[in-house]
Amino acid sequence: MPEAELHIEGEHAAITGAARGIGRRIAAALLDAGVNVAVNDVSQDALGEAAQDLGDRDGELLTHQGDAADPGTMKELIERTVAEFGGLDILVNNVGIAGPTKPLEEITHEEFFSTLEVNLGGLFDATRAAVPYLRASDAGRVVNLSSMSGKRPLPDRTPYTTAKMGVIGFTRTLATELAEDGITVNAICPGSVAGPRIDRVIEGQAESQNRPIEEVREEFREISPMNEFTQPEDVADAVLYLCSDRAARVTGEDLNVSAGVVMY
Repeated sequence: MPEAELHIEGEHAAITGAARGIGRRIAAALLDAGVNVAVNDVSQDALGEAAQDLGDRDGELLTHQGDAADPGTMKELIERTVAEFGGLDILVNNVGIAGPTKPLEEITHEEFFSTLEVNLGGLFDATRAAVPYLRASDAGRVVNLSSMSGKRPLPDRTPYTTAKMGVIGFTRTLATELAEDGITVNAICPGSVAGPRIDRVIEGQAESQNRPIEEVREEFREISPMNEFTQPEDVADAVLYLCSDRAARVTGEDLNVSAGVVMY
């Protein structure tokens, strides 16, 4: 079956935490659709690798190094995007850290709140800086990366699941606030996405529970009715849809991309 293509030529996007993994695939999808994209990441080395991978596509690429937990970095990202491209139409709040994998009583105050500082703080600061420019767009779009863990709690992951549930609440509230401005705000809830991050989570759970890694990995896979992990490209396709005119009246939603693990 041929793939349906989406083109969003001439629009401008900023993506947080996007030099690797899901974020880079989202950037690639938007660039291929003709969107000019600014990519943020804390690692300059990762940004260099991303620039090599994402070069020579339909849209123009801009990289911006900085920590998403720093409000100044998020403000600079948005303002530089607008200065370089002439506006902002799309914000993808992708940045997130896994946080600790261990029982609640072993999690420190610093570990809990540092996870929220990145996963919710970066989301808040980037969006707050972006809203005035999104209002000036013909059709502003905000897409927030939550997780199926924001709906289906995962043992030993209290800081992460707390933050990801917060992303859904933030999304629904902001969708209501910005609806009259023609700005849609949606969240995506990926399942276990194949790649280094889920490998680290599986290893952490295996260590925390004193179980073999492959046993835990198979358990993660088997909870999907499709017996599959989500792929980064699956998430990127969902972002592309939500940023297109085909989703003009989709807002306040938390879209599952979980290979059937979560159906609500």
